[in-house]
Amino acid sequence: TEYHLGLLKAKLAKYRAQLLEPSKSAGAKGEGFDVMKSGDARVALIGFPSVGKSTFLSLMTSTESEAASYEFTTLTCIPGVIEYKGANIQLLDLPGIIEGAAQGKGRGRQVIAVARTADVVIMMLDATKGDVQRELLEKELESVGIRLNRTKPNIYFKPKKGGGLSYNSTVPLTQCSEKLVQLILHEYKIFNAEVLFREDCTPDEFIDVIVGNRVYMPCLYVYNKVDQISMEEVDRLARRPHSVVISCGMKLNLDYLLETLWEYLALICIYTKKRGERPDFNDAIIMRRGASVEHVCHRIHRTLASQFKYALVWGTSTKYSPQRVGLTHIMEHEDVIQIVKNPPQPRHTSTIPAALLLVLHGRLATFLSKNMGSH
Repeated sequence: TEYHLGLLKAKLAKYRAQLLEPSKSAGAKGEGFDVMKSGDARVALIGFPSVGKSTFLSLMTSTESEAASYEFTTLTCIPGVIEYKGANIQLLDLPGIIEGAAQGKGRGRQVIAVARTADVVIMMLDATKGDVQRELLEKELESVGIRLNRTKPNIYFKPKKGGGLSYNSTVPLTQCSEKLVQLILHEYKIFNAEVLFREDCTPDEFIDVIVGNRVYMPCLYVYNKVDQISMEEVDRLARRPHSVVISCGMKLNLDYLLETLWEYLALICIYTKKRGERPDFNDAIIMRRGASVEHVCHRIHRTLASQFKYALVWGTSTKYSPQRVGLTHIMEHEDVIQIVKNPPQPRHTSTIPAALLLVLHGRLATFLSKNMGSH
């Protein structure tokens, strides 16, 4: 039964992908939907019509998005910018999607395509509608390969030209076996490959690795209109993982939402300092968590890493301040860095001694006088 279920899952994933592929026949070109990526991070607002996405965008940014009491007020993608802790976060107000969006209903395919390019998805939900909206939206995003709040399965997979199937695992597997892996690979017409399981994964996760076009991104479930439900229901929703409760109408809890969004984006601010001067706290360099000194050098100037000698760092990433560090040192939020470059190398000039030059000059004169005299 287990093998049969695994095989059916593989077939379902394969046929679902074929269904979602656009038709080969060229149709009339439509209006462009995506907007140019700008700022330090991108956040997409996804939700059903009339849940408060446009109101939220107008509150958080200086951009005005039309909001009304009827559905599908927003018909295209409207970008705005949130300025927070020195970072510019691009917020995209996408049109409301409906059930069947993955199949293209209500421009749903375009909305989901834009969501794939975001760093974080904010799923805006109506608190008065219960969990119905959340389940439907998760199902739509799951069907087009967007995996919310999940990490990429730790499976090494590499197709080969020959040699059959090389299967191994570093942990005991309870959900997959060699026979099941072989059956799933055969369904995708793969007969020669290397497979190494580094964690106990499900057949679905193994299929995701084979397909290879899945997007793993953090998602924040934002329940709007909490002023219209009971305190017990607000408390229940707020305690759910990855969830924040707000009210755009009464401007409740928006500050906490921004703080949580900053954590999910994993951004850090790094300040620079010139020698003998105070740090520049007005202009921060925005990097991703886990960025090294080398990444900071590349952000300042592309040639800085090649001229790098050492850096002095003040902040929580060091044992003492200032600490002299190399290119591999990992920076943390609100660290201050001063980069010291190698002195420029002197240009190579001719170092022929003057005496040798005089001898050569004399020999040349003798040679010329002899040859000119003979002619």
